[in-house]
Amino acid sequence: MSRVIVTGSAGRLGRSVVTVLRDCGHEVIGVDREADPGDPASRGADLTDARAASWLFSEVRPEAVIHLAAIAVPFSAPEDVILRTNTALAFAVMQAAVDAGARTVITASSPTVFGYGSPAGWTPRRLPLDESMEPEPWNAYALSKLVAERTARMFAAQLGNQVRFASFRPCYVIAPEEWHGALTQQGHTVLERLDRPELAAPALFNYVDARDAGMFLHVLMSGIRDIPNGETFLVGAADALARRPLAELIPDYLPQLTGVAADLTGSRPAFSIAKAQRLLGWHPTRSWRSELGVDAEPVLTRGAE
Repeated sequence: MSRVIVTGSAGRLGRSVVTVLRDCGHEVIGVDREADPGDPASRGADLTDARAASWLFSEVRPEAVIHLAAIAVPFSAPEDVILRTNTALAFAVMQAAVDAGARTVITASSPTVFGYGSPAGWTPRRLPLDESMEPEPWNAYALSKLVAERTARMFAAQLGNQVRFASFRPCYVIAPEEWHGALTQQGHTVLERLDRPELAAPALFNYVDARDAGMFLHVLMSGIRDIPNGETFLVGAADALARRPLAELIPDYLPQLTGVAADLTGSRPAFSIAKAQRLLGWHPTRSWRSELGVDAEPVLTRGAE
């Protein structure tokens, strides 16, 4: 197994990623703005400072780096601050990883790069969305995530197969405690998001359990040398965060998408994970049905393919 640096280790995704990777046998060093006093392997650093990032990574000498650190919520800071911070983080972390001798570098992107929710209007040519579709970011957060993807590809083009790079776009992350009533990123519970479809509709009802995302990263690290360098993956649940089929819900909340949503029957999500399934053999194991213990129709996993 590998020595792995996980940046943004104190975040809602980072906490689960650290736990999952350690459970899989990796030696994980979590890095965030402040070290976790309960974790002796945790480090604190301002990774927007390229020299600080370089010093820390050269000391740890990781075999792999998973970059999650970012201003993680659109419009949670001024647009120029989000763009400047997230792009600086991506470049500084990847450069530091390369300089320290890491052979695997994975960066977190976001499905917001597709452009859904644009106030100017947005209608994709098809649903479900997949990695082959052209990104259309309309805010600084989404743009910063696309820049992170392109930064990974830049390093891959520069270094060839000497270092393996990949990006992943995790859907709306639900941490383990949030299944039990803790507030989600948007300040309401998972049950509220299910019972009030207007809350999940702007993001097309996407979600992923943080532990499934952590296992995806383990699988990706294990198989990254068997896939093309610089790949990008969507990472989501095998179903939608909705009690009714999206073919019925989307016309109610996003009528402009009625035509392209017609095939989203059963529990089929609006975000395809077929690429991760095909290239890596990864499959999510958790859904809102299993985690909430809700009596509902079974997940139609084939609908995600």
